[in-house]
Amino acid sequence: MKQPKMTAREAAFSVLESANHGAWSDGTLKSVIRSAELSGRDSALCSRICYGVQQNQLLLDFWIGTFSKVPVKKLESVVRTALRMGMYQAALMDRIPESAAVNESVELVKKNSKNPHSSRLTNGILRSFCRKKGELPQPDSLSVKYSHPQWLVDLFAAELRDEKQLEALLEADNGQPPTTVQVNTLKTTVEDLSKALIEQGITVKAHPWLEGCLELTGTGSLEELSLFREGYFMVQDAAAKLAALAAAPQPGWDVLDACAAPGGKSFAAAMEMKNSGQLTSCDIQPKKVKLIRSGAKRLGITSLNAEVANGRAFRPEWENRFDLVIADVPCSGLGIIRKKPDIRYKEPDMLENLPGIQQELLSNLSRYVKPGGVLLYSTCTVLQRENQQNVMDFLNGHSEYTLEGFDLPQPIGRVEEGMLTLWPHIHGTDGFFMAKLRKSCK
Repeated sequence: MKQPKMTAREAAFSVLESANHGAWSDGTLKSVIRSAELSGRDSALCSRICYGVQQNQLLLDFWIGTFSKVPVKKLESVVRTALRMGMYQAALMDRIPESAAVNESVELVKKNSKNPHSSRLTNGILRSFCRKKGELPQPDSLSVKYSHPQWLVDLFAAELRDEKQLEALLEADNGQPPTTVQVNTLKTTVEDLSKALIEQGITVKAHPWLEGCLELTGTGSLEELSLFREGYFMVQDAAAKLAALAAAPQPGWDVLDACAAPGGKSFAAAMEMKNSGQLTSCDIQPKKVKLIRSGAKRLGITSLNAEVANGRAFRPEWENRFDLVIADVPCSGLGIIRKKPDIRYKEPDMLENLPGIQQELLSNLSRYVKPGGVLLYSTCTVLQRENQQNVMDFLNGHSEYTLEGFDLPQPIGRVEEGMLTLWPHIHGTDGFFMAKLRKSCK
């Protein structure tokens, strides 16, 4: 058997250290797992440590502060990362021996610290922690307990206005959601794909209420599966599939997905259209357009044309052209924290300008919808200022549009008001918003 270039813990340490210095862990994790040539089992361990440490970072730092004489912020970065990893494995993971959690973390410090005393410090803190593991101090605040910065807890509290709902959301953000995939009905059926995945040792469950979607566990790296490479399915949260169902594109339609990368909603729309009609899928970055093209080719979608376009720059040739325009706009991403845990550590001032950008996009893209056509506005956040408020502000300035109700599978059913927010702790999906707007025929 081929030996990996790193152990699972070395790979996790590399990802977390990169994240500490500004890298997004999601993309870094995939890259490191690939370059380290980890097995499926080691990939799963590496991923679990990375996600778990980030999901519990404030709690872990609270514990480090309890057992370390050196303040957390003054600890060397590699020591802090190794301590977080060791404490997470010892206290919050099942079936990890304390000895492995401690010894491997100490070894990481030996290999990565220039200070000869750092490994002894790490060893002492972790051994003291393990001795007290049964009676660890617990924080008073929800912020530290669930490792969401206080500004973010306050934002969610203002949205939910219910303490139990708030805590349920924070807990859901720290959960381990199953991998949800959409079956590519252009190539296979739910039954045939399920059988093929099971034969490869993957645990498969039908999504509890969304037809055409499966929940997978024990996958390892999905990109390494031949069934994935051959385009029999795509990884897509149920929320994105629901957006395609709300838009309800029909075979033969002319559709624009204006902020499309990495292409999931375009692909879902193409499947709803049975690969018939024309789908223009755009992004402002050429690299991401190449990604869309690659995904469409893998899935066998021939009705899609991907091109570089700026959604805020008017294209006269597109005016009043499309049956459907999908405006899945850049947003704060606060609905997908459970899958991208480092989003929670953004600086809040990075979010301030987003509603203005979203309004610009919505206003410009609305010009491309033909009379009688549909404009679908969506985000992967749960904040009203990026969602409902944006829609209402848009409608106040665009009398040719009205909200239109839509039907989704139970337990959601009919969305009469034409706007829907999905919540991880309520619907089991990503946090997501969609609004369906109809342009008058006049």
